[in-house]
Amino acid sequence: MVSNNETESSFKSLVPHFQELKTRLTKCLIFITIIFLFLFPFSDSIYNQLADPLIRNLPESSTMIAIDVASPFFIPFKLVMILSIFISIPYLLYHLWMFTAPGLYEKEKKLVLPILVSSSLLFYLGAAFAYFVVFPLLFSFFIAIAPDGISIMTDIGRYLDFVITLFFAFGFAFEVPIVTILLVITNVSTTQSLSRKRPYVIVGAFIVGMLLTPPDVVSQTLLAIPIWLLYELGIFFSRIISKNKEVSDEVLIDDLDKTNNDKKE
Repeated sequence: MVSNNETESSFKSLVPHFQELKTRLTKCLIFITIIFLFLFPFSDSIYNQLADPLIRNLPESSTMIAIDVASPFFIPFKLVMILSIFISIPYLLYHLWMFTAPGLYEKEKKLVLPILVSSSLLFYLGAAFAYFVVFPLLFSFFIAIAPDGISIMTDIGRYLDFVITLFFAFGFAFEVPIVTILLVITNVSTTQSLSRKRPYVIVGAFIVGMLLTPPDVVSQTLLAIPIWLLYELGIFFSRIISKNKEVSDEVLIDDLDKTNNDKKE
């Protein structure tokens, strides 16, 4: 049985880690709050910019509406809060890295840091792809197929929920190369196995597009095709990493053999 002294000593060893975690969480909350306070005076302009892909495609007689009385205040407030967290992702990941790095081996540090950086960049790239490519095509398609005599008046709250869902869907979808590379690095799978599973991935990409996007063919296709292309990109980089790993392993084996031969001599 574990004695009380051992339990108390193990708890005391964890106290500094909890204190560091509390400090870093506080810094993250303060940083998000500062970003929020800076952006909130521009909340109306930010929402107008977010709604621009829809507004540019609306007929002249149509406009956006607010169904709830408090929506003109709370919707921009919600948008700025989400945007503050979105902008703070690199800072949040930095503190996550600083908290976990002391407990990692040097080899793990070399692996984790590039993954954190590249995953952040890919997430932002996915969100940008959604805003600049998907939204204009999607909204023009929706408005073009609207029946005659139907006035399109989108609620600002529902529009925000719609685009935020797409932002996160495309942001996480663009993480596919990271997942692919991790599967190969951790020896869970191989590039040959991933290549053979390509047909299943293509079907799965369309299923994911169906689940994460609105029920229309355009948005599903615009999400599924990038997932497939990013999967191919992940396989390509996985092959390069595997070859480099094989070369480094061969060099290490040669060095060990030379060391053993020198000792025998």
